[in-house]
Amino acid sequence: MKRITIKDLSNYLSISKSTISRALVNDKNINPDTKKRILEAVEKLGYKPNPAALNLKYGQSKSIGMLVPEMTTPFSSKVLQGIQNVLYPLGYRVIIMQSDENPLIERKNLLLLEEFNVDGIIMNLCHENYNQDVYQQVMERGTPLVFFDRIPGQSLDASKVMVSDRIKASLMVEHLVGTGRKKIVHIMGPSTIRNAAERASGYKRILTKYNIFDPELMIRPEGMMFEHGRNAAKKLLDAKVEFDGIFAFTDTLAIGAMNYLLEEGIRIPEDVAIASFSGTELATIVHPQLTSVEQPLVEMGEKAAELIMEKIKDAAVPSKTIMMDAELIYRASTKR
Repeated sequence: MKRITIKDLSNYLSISKSTISRALVNDKNINPDTKKRILEAVEKLGYKPNPAALNLKYGQSKSIGMLVPEMTTPFSSKVLQGIQNVLYPLGYRVIIMQSDENPLIERKNLLLLEEFNVDGIIMNLCHENYNQDVYQQVMERGTPLVFFDRIPGQSLDASKVMVSDRIKASLMVEHLVGTGRKKIVHIMGPSTIRNAAERASGYKRILTKYNIFDPELMIRPEGMMFEHGRNAAKKLLDAKVEFDGIFAFTDTLAIGAMNYLLEEGIRIPEDVAIASFSGTELATIVHPQLTSVEQPLVEMGEKAAELIMEKIKDAAVPSKTIMMDAELIYRASTKR
């Protein structure tokens, strides 16, 4: 069945399209009898308004872009849940794109969201500095950006939502040391993001404190997914590196490493204790369950959405940095 348009209503009623459009947005200057005729025709003909077209006509798309490195794990989906908690009741939709940890794809998708005329963009970036010029240009052209988790360099004036990666990583490594581990591997994050440097710094600080830091135990995997954690563990065993603990940048890396060690007959946590940072549901659906720094992902999304709405309502409002707390959850992967 053909979709009924405003043009069809105009022909049916012999009323101008502009008058019909004004009636549909409840313009008080429309004659009540005319408005009644229009609304009766809308119901009779089954007209469904195009919200995107109406919103664009009045200066907003009522859509927000969300650009993240990946949607494979629950991390981004939990943040999205928080974003939707705030935006959906306000009549906003969320357009989701992923960069696949590639700054060139991130740049392309960022500009594409701008072309879609979104009212704002919430981002978890994949490279701290690579696209700083584009972030700045997009904001100068009128589209506000808010960053969560992975944030850009300090020179960019934008609102941010984050946790204290260095402090929480320090506390988790302190926990591993407290269980008697002395040769703790760090499976690191990308060298191009602040989080990785902060978590590595926390790891190094604690091991140096106990005089057991060994730079040879800091390993940079080829990526961030399960297979990359698995490959890191395989390389350790193949090289006959002695270790009794692992602190991984993410749950996915930790689980990949843990699965390989278990396949090789290495007991967890008796032989090797494993802990991670992120705190998604993945930590609870593996055996043994994974000790992890759990970030408040839903709340992080809610705060990011609130910040983007502040910028949409008033572009001149000062940028804010919100530091959220993260909880250390101790599970079977580190308990003897």
